[in-house]
Amino acid sequence: MHLACEIIARYVLPNFRSLVARDLVEKYGFTQVKAAKNLGTTQAAISQYLHSKRGYKGIEQHELFQPMIQSAANETAKRIATEKIDTDEVMINFCKLCTSLRKDGNMFK
Repeated sequence: MHLACEIIARYVLPNFRSLVARDLVEKYGFTQVKAAKNLGTTQAAISQYLHSKRGYKGIEQHELFQPMIQSAANETAKRIATEKIDTDEVMINFCKLCTSLRKDGNMFK
C-alpha cells in the first residue's frame, strides 16, 4: 500500500515539472537556466525533463488524470511567463492540483 503523498511525489510532481519546463522553454522562450530558477530546480533537471529522461515514469498508469495535470502545468507556465510568480506560488499551484487529484480517489487504487 502506498500513501497518496508517495504517489503524488513519485509520479505526479516530476510529470508536472516536466510539462511546465517544456512549456517555459518551447512556448515562452525561457533558457533552461531561467526555467530551472523559476521551478526551484537545476538546469540539469530541466534538460532531463526536455529529453524525457525524467518526469514520465509510472504516470502512464494514471493517464486518465494526465489532462488535469497538463492543464495545471500549462496554467502554471503561463503565469510564470506573464506574471512572474515565485517558486512558492508554483508549489501552491501544485498543491491545488494534488488536492483535486486526491478528491477523486481512483488515482490511488
